[in-house]
Amino acid sequence: MEIGSTIPFTSIPWDDALFVLLAGTMLASGLAVVTMRDIIRCGLAMMVCFAALAGIYVMAGAPLVAAAQVLVYIGAISVLVLFAIMLTQTKAAPSRLVFQTQAAPAAAAAVILTVVVLLAIGSTTWGGGTERGNTDTVALAKALFADWILPFEVLGILLLAAVIGGVFLAKRERGGPTDPQR
Repeated sequence: MEIGSTIPFTSIPWDDALFVLLAGTMLASGLAVVTMRDIIRCGLAMMVCFAALAGIYVMAGAPLVAAAQVLVYIGAISVLVLFAIMLTQTKAAPSRLVFQTQAAPAAAAAVILTVVVLLAIGSTTWGGGTERGNTDTVALAKALFADWILPFEVLGILLLAAVIGGVFLAKRERGGPTDPQR
């Protein structure tokens, strides 16, 4: 039995429905990141947002970018943020968060950004793009690991130093000789 290219009893293509589902998941989890009070759940919502974005990258025909999204952002950055939160702070946020007191300027900035994005979308000609799935990941991988290997390794060492520094700061005891609150 063949599934077909559209959802049964409708004329909606499956890839459009999947995109709407992934985009909705990404937007909902992004809103959850900035509105929830429990900071651990905010970190988990951030991971869901990154996973939905990786799904959109796969649909756009960029599997290497999607794999990097999963490995770097979900696998490294999100886990690092969650460990830093769990090691350094309490789980519950204060009753009135700082960004909640800045709601009016944030709303104005969001409206301005929305207008700019809509103007950019309206002034763009969307025809003549490349076919989906025609990304050359082999050429990208060769360029990254042959021509750009030194900057890639330096970046890896800098990220390792940042992780070690974060662990050192998280493990530092309160009231010690280097504690400014003493």
